Amino acid sequence: MAAVSAEAPRKRRSKGPFLPAAKRSRPGGSRQLEPGMCGILITCNMNERKCVAEAYSLLGEYGEQLYGPEKFTDHEESRLSGHEEEEEEEEEEDDAEAALKKEVDQIRASTEQKLRRFQSVESGANNVVFIRTLGVEPEKLVHHILKDMHTTKKKKTRVILRMLPVSGTCKAFVEDMKRYSETFFEPWFKSPQKGTFQIVYKARNNSHLSRVKVINELAGVVGHLNPENKVDLNNPEFTIVVEIIKNICCLSVVKDYVLFRKYNLQEVVKSSKVDCQGDTSKTSPEGNLEGATPAVENVESQDKPEDKAKANDSHED
Repeated sequence: MAAVSAEAPRKRRSKGPFLPAAKRSRPGGSRQLEPGMCGILITCNMNERKCVAEAYSLLGEYGEQLYGPEKFTDHEESRLSGHEEEEEEEEEEDDAEAALKKEVDQIRASTEQKLRRFQSVESGANNVVFIRTLGVEPEKLVHHILKDMHTTKKKKTRVILRMLPVSGTCKAFVEDMKRYSETFFEPWFKSPQKGTFQIVYKARNNSHLSRVKVINELAGVVGHLNPENKVDLNNPEFTIVVEIIKNICCLSVVKDYVLFRKYNLQEVVKSSKVDCQGDTSKTSPEGNLEGATPAVENVESQDKPEDKAKANDSHED
């Protein structure tokens, strides 16, 4: 009798050690920010779940304008609509090993399926959402959104603050960033291409990088690609956005950074008079750097709500 009762708990082993790992490996790829991803980095006002919902709505609306409706295979449509319900039933019927095996089989079967256009992944920082994109040019899409909002002055979000395209990611080590940027910057700055630029830098949950060293190295890469590339602290053609989160570096090169109020969706819908007066006075150098003097803006000035939870963040601006 004692032997029977001793074996009873083993028949329904806890799935805790198995299922979390399986759930993190959903069909569609990694669920956290990592090198090689591109997408859109979004800061928010203390409500990440609402931010994700707003992001899906906004990106879906403008994504359809630029790229047409998103299409799925019949199999994927049924998976997207019924996956969670099926999962609950399966978890009650299968033991831990069977559930894990089924999850692995689904991952393998999905490798040839079309992924979703927009997918939220873990950013690694508080009040920061990262939306991975597929088949989308992040810079083109975000610029299109901001241009429309700037023109119409129609406010479309409540908790989203800034929306920054991320066209490239790499490891957040100076040598990796330098090597990666040599190729990444070519479309904008390699001869015969040229332009005026500034560099905007922000680090979250990272304390090993030197802000000045990173700026010098990236400015040096731009100068090496074409010596005619010049720094403009007031109204540059291009703004190089460097966002460091933990050990990941997110890079983008954007236009109209001053005009669109540092890509802040709350500020861009304000009157043109305020726009014109607000930015040029806030864009100023913070000392001469060896080989270049790119501006490094205090991006906190319009994002103060996101810093209420900055106890876990490391800011080097």
